[in-house]
Amino acid sequence: MKFGPVPLHEAAGLIAAHSVRADEAVLRKGHAISPEIVDRLEAAGLSEVVAARLEPGDLGEDEAASRLAHDLAGAGVDAGQPFTGRCNLYAAQAGVLRVARDGIDAANAVDEAITVATLPPFRPVAAGEMVATVKIIPYAVPGALLDRARAAAASARIDVAPYRLARIGVVSTLLPGLKPSTVDKTLRILAQRLAPTGAGIVAERRVPHAAAAVAASLAELIDREGADLAVIFGASAIADRRDVIPAGIEAAGGRVDHLGMPVDPGNLLLVGARGDVPVIGAPGCARSPKENGFDWVLHRLLAGLAVTRADIVAFGVGGLLTEIVLRPQPRGGGASAEEEDG
Repeated sequence: MKFGPVPLHEAAGLIAAHSVRADEAVLRKGHAISPEIVDRLEAAGLSEVVAARLEPGDLGEDEAASRLAHDLAGAGVDAGQPFTGRCNLYAAQAGVLRVARDGIDAANAVDEAITVATLPPFRPVAAGEMVATVKIIPYAVPGALLDRARAAAASARIDVAPYRLARIGVVSTLLPGLKPSTVDKTLRILAQRLAPTGAGIVAERRVPHAAAAVAASLAELIDREGADLAVIFGASAIADRRDVIPAGIEAAGGRVDHLGMPVDPGNLLLVGARGDVPVIGAPGCARSPKENGFDWVLHRLLAGLAVTRADIVAFGVGGLLTEIVLRPQPRGGGASAEEEDG
């Protein structure tokens, strides 16, 4: 592509690099320069404009953006119509966004003329939400350059894993001093968290803070109530793998896969399973509606995505979230409150 000042009498058919207004004549940036507008600009006293001229093998910005965006659109993602060198990608369904960062980085590294931006990987998204955008910087790019970016994008498809689990069972353990209203509020907040995913609480149990009670309730929620994901809110935070909540999961025939994670708020979260039903030991901060590490794990599991130890330990960079002021043990220390730290 050639770019620069062009005599007006040679500008017809080229692309205007900048908007120009002279008397009643208006030439808009990025639009093709028509013979009519050339005549009107000349009549207004102009002699040249800055324009772009495509060369053989070049692709216009809209066509280039559209081709790359369609290459990137994976399952559950739609590419929109291109405009001004941009083509946006949208979630076709609610779920969790999956992005191959290495592939996106490779596509962006091909040339400064070609850019791809996405939401963070594993971000919960709603149907119709923009999840990525392709922007071509100049008015055209060489076709060979775009081919290189498209080759890189072959390993960078962006998709949305739809929510699959919908029947949530909840166990709340009780100790003196834990108000029933706190448990009620916790369940309301969880229901609000679940609503955008299409999931709901199918059954809940309130039991003493003891391993045997946790085990019996967990088994009942899964075997009798048909829960396909279980969440356990402890009256006291989990302090060790031998504590009440993990012991109760194991006594019910389940397993503890990981305890603790490098996300704050959310450090004291447990991930496990009973059979093929995921089990989350919720941190105290999950009683708050504010984003915390519980959200990161919950949404992945609801979308049927595994949450492994490797996934959890990778949360650390970016895992320092906004402080929840009412936590009993904020980062800076302070007085205790009703809920346990998490």
